[in-house]
Amino acid sequence: MLSWALTFLIIAIIAGVLGFGGIAGAATGIAKILFLVFLVLFVASLIFGRRPRP
Repeated sequence: MLSWALTFLIIAIIAGVLGFGGIAGAATGIAKILFLVFLVLFVASLIFGRRPRP
């Protein structure tokens, strides 16, 4: 998940440098969403992964 977010971030940076504003904005939005999903899943795995087993 994090690798996809970084990929879209790199695409957004390259598109922004080349002047493709619409593509850069869309790629940035996708990267933000993927990063937030990654953070939520990471925190959930930290919380629920450390429960003692009966």
